[in-house]
Amino acid sequence: MSSRSQKTVSYQDTIEVRDHCLCLHVQRAARVLARRFDEAFRPLHLTNGQFSLLMSLNRPGVVPMAAVAKLLAMDRTTLTAALKLLQQRGLITVTADANDRRARLLTLTSEGMALLQEALPIWRSLHGEIERTLPSEGDELRAGLQAITGSESLCKEA
Repeated sequence: MSSRSQKTVSYQDTIEVRDHCLCLHVQRAARVLARRFDEAFRPLHLTNGQFSLLMSLNRPGVVPMAAVAKLLAMDRTTLTAALKLLQQRGLITVTADANDRRARLLTLTSEGMALLQEALPIWRSLHGEIERTLPSEGDELRAGLQAITGSESLCKEA
């Protein structure tokens, strides 16, 4: 029998993790927020993830897929699957980069822009409602989360 199997984790250890684990609390909050935004966007047949993806493409010109993957902290396989659904709906176009045929360039279509125009007031309303429930400034929470992800500069670039 190994020494590992002889040790136990106490219930107090479980309580400590439950009450202090940042990962657990961020995951729980993310799930709750995702459900709330999914519900709000449901009339548009849009998920919160699709909204974020479309919004990440709302910029002049084409956007390299790698930049979107980095901004959204998504692996390329997951992003490719998400893009296919948006492409099938005619909300985005995906083209090969002329300089690197393996790379993909993404563009928001006029249909995608129209959907964002419908979705943005929904996002603003729910986001404002959620921010008003926070015990401190939302900017403090965002700064803390950005410090963890190292994404402060990404958010400013995007």
